[in-house]
Amino acid sequence: MTPFQPDSFIVADIVPSPNVDVRAEDRQPDLILLHYTGMQSGEAALARLTAAESKVSSHYVVFEDGRVVQCVPESARAWHAGVSSWAGETDINSCSIGIEIVNPGHEFGYTDFPLRQTAAVIALCKSILTRRGPISPDRVLGHSDVAPSRKMDPGEKFPWELLSDSGVGHWVRPADLDVQGTTLHPGDRGEHVTRLQRAFQIYGYGLEPIGHYDDKTVDVVAAFQRHFRPARVDGVADPSTVLTLGRLIQTRPTPLG
Repeated sequence: MTPFQPDSFIVADIVPSPNVDVRAEDRQPDLILLHYTGMQSGEAALARLTAAESKVSSHYVVFEDGRVVQCVPESARAWHAGVSSWAGETDINSCSIGIEIVNPGHEFGYTDFPLRQTAAVIALCKSILTRRGPISPDRVLGHSDVAPSRKMDPGEKFPWELLSDSGVGHWVRPADLDVQGTTLHPGDRGEHVTRLQRAFQIYGYGLEPIGHYDDKTVDVVAAFQRHFRPARVDGVADPSTVLTLGRLIQTRPTPLG
C-alpha cells in the first residue's frame, strides 16, 4: 500500500499495511474495536500487521510508551476482526476501526496496560469519535465481545472503566460479587437460560436464545465478564453478572429496537 496522510493528530508514524480492501457498500465505520497484539514485542506485532503473507492488519497500533502508528487509513477496510458478529452484523471489518494495543496477552504473560498507553488509546478514540461521530458508546468494544469463542483480548486487565470516565465507551459499576440471586451454570436448561441468552442478544452479543447453557453461552458470559465484570471471569452467570448486564441494557445510549 502506498503512503497516506494520518487521520489523527496523535499519529507518530505511518507504516502502511498491504492487507486492506474497500468497505462493503461504502460503509462508514460506526464501531471501534480494541485488541491486544498478543505477541512478545510491539515491533514483532507491527511487522506481522504489515506483512502481506500474514493476511491481517489494523488501522492503528498503540505502543506501551503511547506511540501511535497508523497502518491503514480509516476510510479503508482493515483485516482485524476475523469471524465475528455484533448486533446482527457479521462483516465487522467493514463497519469498524481496529486498534491494536501492544501487550503480550494471555499466551505470553499478560500484563497491566501502562497509564501512558491507556492515555494514548483514549486520545486516539476521542479523536475518532470527534471526527467520525456519531459512534455510540456501546459500539466501543473488545475483540472478545465480537468473537467470544475465539478471542480473549483486550482482556480483563484492560481499564474499560477509565475509558468510560474519559468519555469513551459504555460502562456501569459492576454489581458486587456477593450479591444474592440465582446462578445459572453450564449445562442448565429452561426459561431462565432463555431469558439470559435473550438479554445478551439484546445488548449485541451473537447468542441465540435456545434455552440451553451450552459452550457458546459459556464463551459469551466469559467475554462479557472480561469487559464489564472483570473481578471474576469464569463463564458462570452469577447474580453479579446478570445484574451488571441488566444495568447496561437499561443505560445503553442507543434504542433497543
